[in-house]
Amino acid sequence: MSRVPRFGRFRRFSSAVLRNLNDEGHWCYSSEWWGGNGAEGHTVFRSTSQHGNGIISVTTYPSSRPATEEWPLVEGWLQERYAKIHPELKHIEKFKVLGYQWRALRFNDDTRQSTVKTMAAYREADPMSLYLMQLPHCLAVPYLKSMISCGLTTLSSFGYDLSKSVTGRTTMNVLCIGHGGGSLPLFLATKIKGAIVDVVEIDPVVISASIKAMGFPPSTVVVELDGTSVSQPSNTGGFPWGNIHNQLHLHIADAEDFVIHTSKTYDLIFIDAYDGGDIFPPKLWDIHGPFLKSLRSRLHPAHGTVVVNLHGSNILGTSFLPMGRYVGQVCRAYKEHMGFTFSVSVPWLCNLTLVASAGTGLARAAHLSGDLVLNALVSESDTVEYLLDLPFSCLQYIKRDFLLVD
Repeated sequence: MSRVPRFGRFRRFSSAVLRNLNDEGHWCYSSEWWGGNGAEGHTVFRSTSQHGNGIISVTTYPSSRPATEEWPLVEGWLQERYAKIHPELKHIEKFKVLGYQWRALRFNDDTRQSTVKTMAAYREADPMSLYLMQLPHCLAVPYLKSMISCGLTTLSSFGYDLSKSVTGRTTMNVLCIGHGGGSLPLFLATKIKGAIVDVVEIDPVVISASIKAMGFPPSTVVVELDGTSVSQPSNTGGFPWGNIHNQLHLHIADAEDFVIHTSKTYDLIFIDAYDGGDIFPPKLWDIHGPFLKSLRSRLHPAHGTVVVNLHGSNILGTSFLPMGRYVGQVCRAYKEHMGFTFSVSVPWLCNLTLVASAGTGLARAAHLSGDLVLNALVSESDTVEYLLDLPFSCLQYIKRDFLLVD
């Protein structure tokens, strides 16, 4: 969920941003998919939600990267992945890349819920075959980079050994509330081998849009409210994703019900849940409601961290968005239930990233000075970038208007 401030005042690129132009999700490419400025889109998915999200649509836009001279390398990679499933075709089957596109998920043809980059390819032996793959390393919207940077550096600052999870030696349990196009859970699952990511989404149409039109892995297991599986991995569905379905589990469920009834303990919880009216459901921040009470009990007591995308702030401090007037209440509610809480602003967008934890390590530093907390986070940022081989700098997101919530 994101919008650009309507004041025509974009912030200058920092040196940290400029040095990351190799990032295919860099904001400098946003003009290709935001709309306007000559960018014309084509609608490839359109359906009506039964869960308050209005008309759900997916619109495509051409992408300038990767350049065509890079496509043969990708075609060779696809051939290698396919040969792992069909070794008898190792030297026979060839692939051709059709091209790359941005795909934007919208509610009511207005609010952008998610933007991803996809690749389309086919087998030369069967020109009618089509494989649509979301590029997991490409995070197009800055608030996702902010959530990941703040969440993982906070987790690491609490003493969590991120290196063991990245290499698959230990399991990292992650919960994502709100699916959108699936870029956040997909990024985590591909970057962290030990990550087991539960995704909770109340709207089946959103899940359908992500799989059919946004290149989310079709082999991912989808679990209904009653616990029954409605989608099982298959050999063809596993290509070109390998065993990614072992890490991703989509739950069609109400977030409050899921958190109340699950018995699982999570290391990291991401919350990015907005409806067709651009509203963060009040029950997910009701200070007296069951959701926040249950949420704390779902967190690992030593390092469990919650990261929330808040869409309602902007660079001039005014509140023209539906959630703008409630941002302070949301922050205080999470502070009340979790304890240690801070926020940062997101560059170029009307978003804040809220981070909360019931852990004690950084909380002790917070009682002394916000600078001590920020320094602890900054000291972990290089480690997070190195371990995950991030195409962007964590530092620019961690330091941006850092504020401890009182």
